[in-house]
Amino acid sequence: MAKAAASIGDFRALARARLPHFLFEYIDGGSYDEVTLRRNVEDLQAVTLRQRVMRDVSAIDLSTSLFGARYSLPVGLGPVGMSGMYARRGEVQAARAAKAAGVPFSLSTLSVCPVREIAAGLNAPFWLQLYMIRDRAFLKEMLAIGREAGCSALLLTVDLPVSGSRYRDMRSGLSVPASARASFRRFCQSVLRPAWAWDVGIRGRPHGLGNLEPVLGTNTGLEDYFGWIAANFDPTITWTDLAWVRDQWPGPVVIKGILDPDDARAAVEHGADGLVVSNHGGRQLDGAMSSAGALPAIADAVGGRIPVLVDGGVRSGLDVVRMLALGADFVLLGRAWAYALAADGERGVAHMLQLVEAEMRVAMALTGCPRVSDIGRELLA
Repeated sequence: MAKAAASIGDFRALARARLPHFLFEYIDGGSYDEVTLRRNVEDLQAVTLRQRVMRDVSAIDLSTSLFGARYSLPVGLGPVGMSGMYARRGEVQAARAAKAAGVPFSLSTLSVCPVREIAAGLNAPFWLQLYMIRDRAFLKEMLAIGREAGCSALLLTVDLPVSGSRYRDMRSGLSVPASARASFRRFCQSVLRPAWAWDVGIRGRPHGLGNLEPVLGTNTGLEDYFGWIAANFDPTITWTDLAWVRDQWPGPVVIKGILDPDDARAAVEHGADGLVVSNHGGRQLDGAMSSAGALPAIADAVGGRIPVLVDGGVRSGLDVVRMLALGADFVLLGRAWAYALAADGERGVAHMLQLVEAEMRVAMALTGCPRVSDIGRELLA
């Protein structure tokens, strides 16, 4: 199936055809009227690059270093919740594809496959994403598990003091109150996708959110997940809480969910090792700035003191180059790899990364940039 995909847009179409409706809508949708979701893509695609000629681009080098590691691309797989439902044990498949491509994989707190399963299936370092929730004992235990598993960086997501309203999930029956009617709706949508129902629905069990088992116990329905999440995000979080995280985590701590230069400066002042410019894929504050729109001012505010990562709206290797030109040091993919995983599992993610690499090579050659470090603001038209 992956060979039929010539672009990330193709993977999206394949994912729509393969997944039950409620799971596709969860990947594809944003909050409220999805204004920011659209801006992420549109603002990035509106970035115009300067075409440069008569430069030696015979040896394009896409490799880069971040947090003491060398990666083959300035690209990583960002955290995507419930991705173990998009393919059988999906997080393990995606992590393997990332390892083979020489890029980092980030495991969501809300993953189907728990930290230890990824560690056993990967046998290599990966990144761990964490939400600040009320139960500090649970957070402490999860961070300890991450350390033992060899996770090399922590992505601390701070843009969910409360969850944005995602109307598509309500309409699809994913995040509605528990009822026999909602469960039956999801069952009917699953039956309409027999290949998914067999490969993931039956063979991909257990379907719990593995990292949450210590607190959810035997409560394993989707309503239990969403109810627990809504009740446990911590709206009292402030910058002083970063010191507590520091006490639990010896490696790099990267603050994810920055959209304002003042917050970027605060992240630096409070000792963050990096930050991710992100609006949570347009799934939180609808009408907020796009990641591409917010990135230049944040990069200026940071001034090179810590790495600036970014996600949101990246749909090609050309988009990666655009983000680097706007000031990013590294780019995280989200929906791009989720679509590819749903389309064809590990092979789909591997093929998607190959497409990104090929597109980056062309974009860098045509802008006269043989190395990632050559990509900067001077590339913007």
